[in-house]
Amino acid sequence: MMIEIVAATRLSEERFWKESPLGLSLIRLNFDDRLKHHIAFENKSGLPEVYNSRIRSSESPEILMLTHDDVWLDDSFLADHVMQGLKEYDIIGVAGNKRLVAKQPSWIFVDENFTWESKINLSGAVAHGHLPFGTVTYYGKVPADCELLDGVLLAAYKSKLIATATYFDTTFDFHFYDMDFCRTARSKGLRLGTWHISITHRSGGSFGSPAWTAKRDAYRRKWKV
Repeated sequence: MMIEIVAATRLSEERFWKESPLGLSLIRLNFDDRLKHHIAFENKSGLPEVYNSRIRSSESPEILMLTHDDVWLDDSFLADHVMQGLKEYDIIGVAGNKRLVAKQPSWIFVDENFTWESKINLSGAVAHGHLPFGTVTYYGKVPADCELLDGVLLAAYKSKLIATATYFDTTFDFHFYDMDFCRTARSKGLRLGTWHISITHRSGGSFGSPAWTAKRDAYRRKWKV
C-alpha cells in the first residue's frame, strides 16, 4: 500500500531537495517504493489548506502522512511502522497527551506559563537538533491512547477522515491546527494514538509569539475554553 508524505515549504523546489531536512530524508528513503510525496513548494497557504487538499484529492493514496519540512525522517522502516500503527488507531503521531485540560496551550503544556504536563499523561519520543538522529526527548510509553497529538507528524487513512468529515480548520494556519484537528477527530469518535516512528525535529516551535497568541484566542473562542 502506498503512503503519501504531505508537507508545505517556503523553499523553492530546488532548495527543498538540497537544504530541507525533509527533502534530504526523502532522498535517503528513496529505496522504499511504497513512499511517495506531495510537497507544496514556495507555499504561502496555511497547513490546513495543503493538508485538506490531499485528503479530498482523488489522486492521493489511501494513507497520508502529514509532516513539516524541518523534520528529519530517521526511520528506515517508516512505511512499515506507519501501516502497523494505523492497524491500531485511526490517527497516529509520534508524541501526544493522554488527556485534555481546559485552556491548555499545547499538547505538552497544561497552562500558559508553559508548564509541562505530568509525564504520566505523556507518550512518545522526538529527537531535536540541526542534524538527523538528534538528541531524543522521551515523553512516555508508546503506544498509548491520546486525546491530543503533536502536529509535527500525523498519519491516517484518508477514507476514515472523509467518512467522518474530519478536516483541518483553515482558521488555524500554522498554530493550533493540530490541537483543533485532534479535538475534531475525537468528537467524531476517531481513536488517536502514538506509535514507534523515529524523527528529528529541527524547530522548537514559536510559543508565545503574536501570531501564536492570535490563534490561541481563536481556538479558545471555537472550543469555548
